[in-house]
Amino acid sequence: MGYKEQYKYWKEDAYFDDATKAELAAIEGNDAEIEDRFYKDLEFGTGGLRGVIGAGTNRMNIYTVRRATQGLANYIIKQGDQAKAKGVAISYDSRRMSPEFADEAALCLNANGIKAYVFTSLRPTPVLSYAVRKLGCTAGIMVTASHNPPEYNGYKAYWEDGAQITSPRDVDIINEVKAVTNYNDCRTMDKDEAVKQGLYNPIDKDIDDPYMEELKKQIIHPDVIKAMADDIKIVYTPFHGTGNIPVRRILSELGFKQVYVVPEQELPDPDFTTLEYPNPEDPKAFELALKLAKEKDADIVLATDPDADRLGIYAKDTASGEYIPFTGNMSGMLIAEYILRERSANGTMPENPALVKTIVTTNLADPMCEAYKVKLIEVLTGFKYIGEQIKWFEENNTYNYVFGLEESYGCLAGTHARDKDAIVAVMCLCEVAAYCKSKGITVWDQMINIYKQYGFFKEGIHTLTMKGIEGAQEIQNIMDRLRNDPPKEFASLKVLKFRDYKKNVIIDMASGEKSETGLPESNVLYFELENNSWCCARPSGTEPKIKFYMGIKGDSLEDADKKLEELKEAVIARIK
Repeated sequence: MGYKEQYKYWKEDAYFDDATKAELAAIEGNDAEIEDRFYKDLEFGTGGLRGVIGAGTNRMNIYTVRRATQGLANYIIKQGDQAKAKGVAISYDSRRMSPEFADEAALCLNANGIKAYVFTSLRPTPVLSYAVRKLGCTAGIMVTASHNPPEYNGYKAYWEDGAQITSPRDVDIINEVKAVTNYNDCRTMDKDEAVKQGLYNPIDKDIDDPYMEELKKQIIHPDVIKAMADDIKIVYTPFHGTGNIPVRRILSELGFKQVYVVPEQELPDPDFTTLEYPNPEDPKAFELALKLAKEKDADIVLATDPDADRLGIYAKDTASGEYIPFTGNMSGMLIAEYILRERSANGTMPENPALVKTIVTTNLADPMCEAYKVKLIEVLTGFKYIGEQIKWFEENNTYNYVFGLEESYGCLAGTHARDKDAIVAVMCLCEVAAYCKSKGITVWDQMINIYKQYGFFKEGIHTLTMKGIEGAQEIQNIMDRLRNDPPKEFASLKVLKFRDYKKNVIIDMASGEKSETGLPESNVLYFELENNSWCCARPSGTEPKIKFYMGIKGDSLEDADKKLEELKEAVIARIK
């Protein structure tokens, strides 16, 4: 069916409820709006679903959620009775329709004879990841759009290891979802009946309590925390999301006394009223937290995104009295350096330790891992590939996972979860801050110490948002130009090697020699440049964006800033 026929079908068929029909009737005659809502199905990609909430095939609503879940249910059923019996864990964040979408998914699974374990209230993404493993489920579903604007919601699918689904299983599930072409084939049932039959099962403290105990296992120096608990001042904001209760609980149970939560952003708010954009990467999002930090003379300022898998931080510089923002690379490496250093010193580093990072994450990890004799493994962008490595280590008895991070403000200490975990990151960062304070330095001082030891690595990102059909085509055109005619230099930095992860090839630009990337197929282009520099082009899998990542190594903070700006300008000029 074309978009006009789909619109007519949704507006008239008895399957769709009156509220949906009324919403669609209100846009009658607006051809552009109708086309945007119905020109395609909201794609169930490798990261699940994500889109604007509303009626239509290209929107997040109970029907598109039900269709996605029916496809997932069909896949689980094909794995056999044991997979079906183990069930699916489901959680959700504070966004519009999140509880409704969670129930819709649960009841679709229930109607297919699959048990669902549903949190009684909002929980962070890492708690869902943990729940999948703790309950021994076949799969998991997290209803969230992470840090997207309030008009969005989404749906992330997990497999039994607690990680988001990877190849080849992701493709098989995507194909099952695509095979559901008739909405009338999507099953559901009455909630009371599902509870009565033991198919719909509420969960809460039975997951929360053991999750907290798992986090505490990552503490290296409880004595330092105890000694500094009265002195260190922490400002925290959950950005109206899921982090408030678990963050406050873990910090309280560890003994931190001076934790100040931004009152205006403490409670769940699907409109994110105090924020333009609930993203810890956005400096404007810290306005209220920094105001409170100055009032309290806080040592560190922490923020978690709505589903609490990403952490943003500011740290006080006593010399200037200002609060310095940390990128995800900086905060991740601050925690990593502490773990590697202190575990090496006290003899708790496991045999064959490994640190896992994505290809667009800072190269500061390279000399640091070399210094501590830790294996460094690079994976494609997406924390699911880090989670996949943990599973591979365990199954093949090769390495022991110590830490994993990605540049987009996500990291994981421990293996209790298989997705990035801002709750454990908050805990680790607060321990680092306490340790620094015990030595008479600040977290910012320690970051400078790391740079002086390993090099002033700095990274940046340039994002182009291109919405609609035309935008998607232009993103494709940019990738085609870079792929078919790769630049030989950026900002006078020669391209040494060109990696095309879609074609699984690395080309040595001087010799023309070709080799394989060794990683799964992905629409990503990576340029290795001179002088420890690099840049990378990657279209988003869930948003109408193309991202250009880049990194350099400088001789000082000022030199690093200058070199990064020159590289960024060269990348922007190249894609115009």
